[in-house]
Amino acid sequence: MRNQDRLNLLDDAEHHRLRLELSGLPYRPLTPPQDHHIILRGMRFHYVEWGDHAGRPILFLHGGGQTCRTWDVVCHELSQEYRCIAVDQRGHGDSEWSYESDYRVEAYAADVAALVDALNLAPLVTVGMSLGGIAGLHYALDRPKALAGFVAVDVGPWVNVEASLPIREFMQEVAGLDQLEQFVDAALRLNPRRDARLLRHSLWHNLRTCPDGRLIWKTDLRRRGDRLAVVTAAFGPLRERIANLRCPTLVVRGADSRILGEEDARRFAQAIPNGRWIAIDGAGHSVQGDQPKALVEALRAFLAEIT
Repeated sequence: MRNQDRLNLLDDAEHHRLRLELSGLPYRPLTPPQDHHIILRGMRFHYVEWGDHAGRPILFLHGGGQTCRTWDVVCHELSQEYRCIAVDQRGHGDSEWSYESDYRVEAYAADVAALVDALNLAPLVTVGMSLGGIAGLHYALDRPKALAGFVAVDVGPWVNVEASLPIREFMQEVAGLDQLEQFVDAALRLNPRRDARLLRHSLWHNLRTCPDGRLIWKTDLRRRGDRLAVVTAAFGPLRERIANLRCPTLVVRGADSRILGEEDARRFAQAIPNGRWIAIDGAGHSVQGDQPKALVEALRAFLAEIT
């Protein structure tokens, strides 16, 4: 990252104070997460962790094109009571890209299973947003005894795939730019709810600097069109198996989201024996970024219920 880009970044303490203020959350001193790397199924994965190991574990799975740091505010808050772990999924963040470009839902779910086994997390609660929610759902159906609860954030087996086109176009449009501010401007056009000062930090975690000084996504964008088809192909089989999901499940919808509509959220929750759903006002697809306080409150209520 170039010097000018660094000058525009708040330091960690200022950024932490600002994001709590804008979220409406009470100030609590910053406790930085612990960074870890682990080899799973022959690939290196990066994850971050908050909280006491004695607390009930919650595993957070980010959406496509994001990183584990999208959960920072949520994990920082919940780490007062829980052990919060957020992983960079394959092809994202500081985890390895798949050499074979294997980005099937089954591969993501197998990575989750390997991480849970390696860290001895079961029984755990899994929270997955978008792509992470589909991977988490597949894992929950494959390993029902490992889950104490499951939360799907603005995703389900019934979604409006076409509504995700602006997000996909954004990722491709700004795949390589000269300055961080160009990414910030493009991200604000996509989601005007976000604050530019906070976006700089979140984008910084998702960009790497090339030898020529240009900035590119950490996300593997090779054959991205094929990867979308592979993920959406998993929806049919998941719908057929959804009634087998026995753990308590919460479906969280961003009230302004076009990707998970109200009818689809209700349909998803009603198809699960122990399912329920809520809508969070003022949030689009990225609920944890748009309304972190409301999401924390919803998660706390759900976790208290299943405990």
